[in-house]
Amino acid sequence: MNDIKYNTENERLILPDYGRNIQNMVNYCMTVKDRGERNRCANTIINIMGNMFPHLRDVNDFKHILWDHLAIMSNFKLDVDYPYETVKQENLHRRPPRLTYSNSNISYRHYGKMLEQMILKANELEAGTEKDMLVSLLANHMKKSFMIWNKDTVDDRKILKDLYELSDGKIVLHESSCKLVEKKDLQSHNTNNFKKQFVRKSNR
Repeated sequence: MNDIKYNTENERLILPDYGRNIQNMVNYCMTVKDRGERNRCANTIINIMGNMFPHLRDVNDFKHILWDHLAIMSNFKLDVDYPYETVKQENLHRRPPRLTYSNSNISYRHYGKMLEQMILKANELEAGTEKDMLVSLLANHMKKSFMIWNKDTVDDRKILKDLYELSDGKIVLHESSCKLVEKKDLQSHNTNNFKKQFVRKSNR
């Protein structure tokens, strides 16, 4: 009974997902004195580690990740010919740099910054079918976005007024000459209805 060794008495696993046996293999590999034999041992361990997670073989840099893990499990003490540049110990727990966020003002947050940029892009297009189609899609998308923010009322005049302001007064649509998609059709998310029911009276 005195020979029984409990897991709680074992050294803490560095990467528990691989289990105690793999960690023991890594520990043994570090004791191999001949470099060629040590390299063969390391490659054998990598193959076994890869076979443990066959569903991840299609993941980009899968083999590179395995070699990183091997270095980590050896506490970066395993001296072998790594086929990849492995992660550095000093970088292992380093926090990634803080992301910078745009501080640019958004005139109407419910429309989003991307839509505002697309409207300004539409300003640059020459008058014609392509511009008319883009403007129509933008106006209907604005109505859809407005409904998410305010589901009770959707006034086409409000949408057209906002479009005028966001385009710096360069896109002028009037309710009498432009009919946006009905509220019920926007709610159905039916693309075919979306295209069929957008009508520009001036093209009739």
